[in-house]
Amino acid sequence: MKTLNSLFANTNNLLSIYFTCGFPELQDTTRVIAALEKSKVDFIEVGLPYSDPLADGPTIQESSQKALENGVNLDVVFEQLMAIKSTNKTPLVLMGYLNQMLKYGEDRFCKKVVDCGIDTLILPDLPMVEYENHYKKLFDTYGLTNVFLITPNTEVERIKKIDSYTKAFIYVVASSSITGAKGEISDEQIAYFKRIKAMNLKSKLIIGFGISDKKTFTTACKYADGAIIGSAFIKNLEKNGVEGIEAFIKPIIS
Repeated sequence: MKTLNSLFANTNNLLSIYFTCGFPELQDTTRVIAALEKSKVDFIEVGLPYSDPLADGPTIQESSQKALENGVNLDVVFEQLMAIKSTNKTPLVLMGYLNQMLKYGEDRFCKKVVDCGIDTLILPDLPMVEYENHYKKLFDTYGLTNVFLITPNTEVERIKKIDSYTKAFIYVVASSSITGAKGEISDEQIAYFKRIKAMNLKSKLIIGFGISDKKTFTTACKYADGAIIGSAFIKNLEKNGVEGIEAFIKPIIS
């Protein structure tokens, strides 16, 4: 599997797709990853279904609920990711919540992630102080890196601290709200993107929340190294199934 760092070293305008494991059907996880790889997305954000996903909007919340009803749990997710490890070449990033790792067991969770060939995590609710006091050492032990999120309200001092810790990319949240396809990028958001870009951070910047189509993706890439599409993809997946993935991706990257 190609690593994120090797990808970032050679590619700009990166397209990442978020999807929820076990949605629409329990066994669709590997099918979605295979279809996204075939569609030539740059990296994939693998969402761990959770009963209380605080950063997610209604579309992703509903997909998580459906996945949980389908019977997905972390053991199932790790089994599915192991099953596709030998054939998938597209970098995977695992997105979940701190409580999921705590309940599963920190070391057990980290070992499973590494066994699946993944080295990057997004835990939106991981407090910086907890990362500094405990999780940085834990993740370093397993060769894992954590992706931090910034929003329009994040203070400059915190952004610089996040930049100093970042080994993969900084997740630039396009707005202060939850996830969800908004349709347009506002002038206010563009001013925010410009402000972050002007900081000349050492880290790669990937914009997410509200990116939904070629227009919003292209706009985001003017101010960052790429963007993540989540809710719009989930809606398309629910409507058109795995078979509709290529038709969704092609207009965005063409």
